[in-house]
Amino acid sequence: MAEEGQPPALTTAFPPPPPYWQSFTPKNLNHISELRAAQSGQNAKTFDPAKSLPARLLELPPELRNLQPPAPPTDGRYRCFGDTYNLNEALPSLEDQNMRQLYSPPGSPSTNGKHANRAFILKRISKSLLLNFLELIGIMSLNAEVLRIEPNPDPMGPPEIEVTQYDEKVSDLRTLFVNFHHLINEYRPHQARESLILMMQDQLDKSRAETEGIRKMKAKVEGILEGLSQAKLAETANGKVDDGGDEKVEEGRDVWDELEKEFG
Repeated sequence: MAEEGQPPALTTAFPPPPPYWQSFTPKNLNHISELRAAQSGQNAKTFDPAKSLPARLLELPPELRNLQPPAPPTDGRYRCFGDTYNLNEALPSLEDQNMRQLYSPPGSPSTNGKHANRAFILKRISKSLLLNFLELIGIMSLNAEVLRIEPNPDPMGPPEIEVTQYDEKVSDLRTLFVNFHHLINEYRPHQARESLILMMQDQLDKSRAETEGIRKMKAKVEGILEGLSQAKLAETANGKVDDGGDEKVEEGRDVWDELEKEFG
């Protein structure tokens, strides 16, 4: 809800609430509800913005402008707690992150059969992680000597660093973890799609269960009314029912008594 041109907010671990929270007073909330109800043609007392998308008001007084959600970002970028996010942000490849890729992408021509399955690749990497971890433990317990001296890539550190088998194995583990994590992130769109399918299926099952419950209740009520009608016809055939207004009262009372026994 940040306005364009606002100075960037400070990013902290626990950022303070945005300044526009002070606009959400009971008076302002009632005022904007009345304006929305008037624009939609509904009663302000019965209008519930939670059940329907509130109408977007074009002209608002300054004290009510923060109560209206901003328009969707046209360039796909938005700000939240001082940080800028992109709606269409793509997952960077391992090459873009200067990391060595240990597998062929499932969509590349060099992969076929089970090697194109990401689950199979994840199993292979997990086994490699266990093996490299055991090798790291062996190196730490038996051989932690210096292998060679290399230039330090960090300009703030010493000019040269000592490379041991321990450092190489930790680097291998890091590469395996990054590849493993990258494959999991490639599953995020599939996870979102499957979660949406499960959510919609759950809503459909609940609607079907409610509909079936209504049908069963309708059948019960029809059965009770049918039974009362049969009893009434039997009494009429036997001549036990007299004409008059009391007959209708007793008939209605019998119906309500039967419904109370069944559903009360």
